[in-house]
This record gives sequence, C-alpha cells and structure tokens, in this order.
Amino acid sequence: MDLFYIITSVCLSVCVIYCLYIFVWFIIACIADCDVVTFLSEHFGKSPANEFNGKVFWITGASSGIGEALAKNLALCNARLVISARRKDQLVRVKEECLALNAKLEDKDILVLDFDMLDYSVHDSSFQKVLKHFGKLDLLISNAGRSQRASWQNIEIEVDRNMFDLNVFSLINLNRIAVRYFFKSGNAGGLAIISSIAGVIGAPDCGSYTGAKHALHGYFESLRNETRDRNIAITMLCPGPVFSDIVRESFTSKQGEKVNDVYSSKERNMTANRCAHLCLVAIANKLEESWQALFPLIIATYFLRNHSFLLSKLMSLVDVKKFAAVIRGSRCYRLNED
Repeated sequence: MDLFYIITSVCLSVCVIYCLYIFVWFIIACIADCDVVTFLSEHFGKSPANEFNGKVFWITGASSGIGEALAKNLALCNARLVISARRKDQLVRVKEECLALNAKLEDKDILVLDFDMLDYSVHDSSFQKVLKHFGKLDLLISNAGRSQRASWQNIEIEVDRNMFDLNVFSLINLNRIAVRYFFKSGNAGGLAIISSIAGVIGAPDCGSYTGAKHALHGYFESLRNETRDRNIAITMLCPGPVFSDIVRESFTSKQGEKVNDVYSSKERNMTANRCAHLCLVAIANKLEESWQALFPLIIATYFLRNHSFLLSKLMSLVDVKKFAAVIRGSRCYRLNED
C-alpha cells in the first residue's frame, strides 16, 4: 500500500506541475506578441545591444518595412551594417536615418549595396564587396521577398515559379555563399531568415507564398542538422501581419500583377519596429525558431502547429476567408476572384 500511495503522490505532483506549466504558458501566450520562448528571452535572456556591438550584419530587403526597422534597431546596437535592396535611393535614406539615430556610427560603418536578388550572377561579387569593406561578415539576415493574395486554384504556374525564384532560390544561393565563407574562415557566423507565420501553418489565400515559406524551413532545417558540429547559428523568424508596404507589392494569381493595396491603420497589426526588436532578441539568444504575432493569431498558431489532428475539424467550423484575414492582418481586403 505504501508503494501505491507513493506512486499516486508522484503522479499527482507531476499532474499539478504540468497543469501549472500549461496555465502559465497559456497566460503568457495570451498577453505576449511572440512565442513563449521569445517572450522569456526578451525579459530574461541576452540583450541585442550587448551581443551585437561592433558586429557586421548584412540585411537584404533593407529599403523598407521589417528590413529597414532591423537596420535602425541594429544601428542603435552599434552594429556595422550592409544594407541591400534594388532601390538605392531608399537605401541611402535608410543609411542617413541610421546614422542620425546613433552619433557613434560613422559613414564607413554602413555600406549601401544595391542589387537585384534575382540576379544570381552578382551574389558572389556582392559578397566580396562586403568582405573588402569590413573584412568579415558575422550574420546575414535574409529579408528580401514578396507576399501574395490569391485563391489556390486560380494561381498561374508562372506565379509559383516567380515566387520560388525570389523567396526561396535567390535567398538560398546567397546563404550558400555565406555558409561556404563561414566554413572557410572558421569564424562563428549566423544566418537569420525572415519566414512567416505562413511558413508554420497552411495559410489560406496565399498558396505560392505559403509553399515558399515552408520550403525555407525545410532547406534550413536540413542545413542546421548538417552543421550541428559547426559554430553557425540559424534562426527562422516568423512574423505575422506587420505594417509595411508588403501588401502593395504582393503577387496575385496572375503573372505580372500586383495587389496594389495597403494595410489600413485600423488593422490589428504589429509595427515593423516591434517586429524587428523581437527578431533581434531571437537572434541574440540563438533561438532556432521565433514567432512574432499578436493575439489571437499567436494562439491559433500554437494550436494549429501542435494539434494538427484537430485542424480539419477546426477549419470545417471556421469561415476560411475570415481565418485568412486574421493571418493577413486585413479585415478589409477581399480577393476579386471566383
């Protein structure tokens, strides 16, 4: 009988501890604008300001939105920057604003490197320009890319190809150059990839985009498992809806067409600055994956990620268009498709 009581007591204790853990986790998930591990890292982990001082970061897609916000947040951390995108005039503007934010930074501390990610032929030469200017690279943040608004059955195959060329293959090519550099130099390095909540769950009304983001997770999970014995940190960053120009430039279902819409200020979206800060917290603490999204999307992501067996039942009860709008952060946008 004594053994029975001991086993019962242990089981009850474990159940109580587990219930407390779930309760605390749920409370944090409800009040946080990120996943629980990122939340705890922000409050109790390493500070980006301490970790990034003097390090060299290369940000692609840095002319606006999250990329621009990352550059400005890193400038405040005394990091040295390479900022890339197609629009040189916007990169120059971002550089000037970064320098204005931190008087300790000099003109030479921020390199403007404009190029088209789809022009693979300039990737290696661009990388060499970074090394020539700074002598090293500590971390590459891959942010360049476009989103999508389209019904799955109407998407032209050329749109899928264009989406993967920009959001996957161009990014993979540049990151492979970075990985080879880290291997050859023997230096510790890092890769941070801006994915999306759509890379974690199957987001409706953006099939090509969702597929591309899922592909990134596959590519970099494979790389992570190949390089466990190397000093390379890989962080997948998964934002939800963020106020930026991403909707305006989004693909539709038709080749060469753009959405040309913008987020309303009334939408419940995260600011680019807050998203960038959370991304840098994740990078500083070398998290493998980090989500940045507001309630209720963050809870929905946990549910769909960890309880996929209930997904089909849930989706049968939910208006798919409303669910898609929550993921997009837009209640006003409607697909003009049959």
